[in-house]
Amino acid sequence: MRELNKNDFKRSISGRLRRKIAAGKIDSGKEIAKLRKFVNLTQVEFADAMGISVYTLRNWEQGRRMPEGPALALMLIAARHPRIIRANLESAAL
Repeated sequence: MRELNKNDFKRSISGRLRRKIAAGKIDSGKEIAKLRKFVNLTQVEFADAMGISVYTLRNWEQGRRMPEGPALALMLIAARHPRIIRANLESAAL
């Protein structure tokens, strides 16, 4: 296992926030942005991996809208299994 570095700690989120998002309780766009950074993807990459437009993601992150239905379910998966979201992006590029 590799040693954690400064960038790993910068993009980390608390276990409490991760569990909260995994339970479907997203209260702000800042939490969505933190989740995206935790998954270690840009806005464009995260939007592609989630199958949404980057404009939708920006609306979420800026608090103008919140994810619902299937999009919320994908957020739960991203919080529980960030590698799956990254893998989805990689397979979409093939």
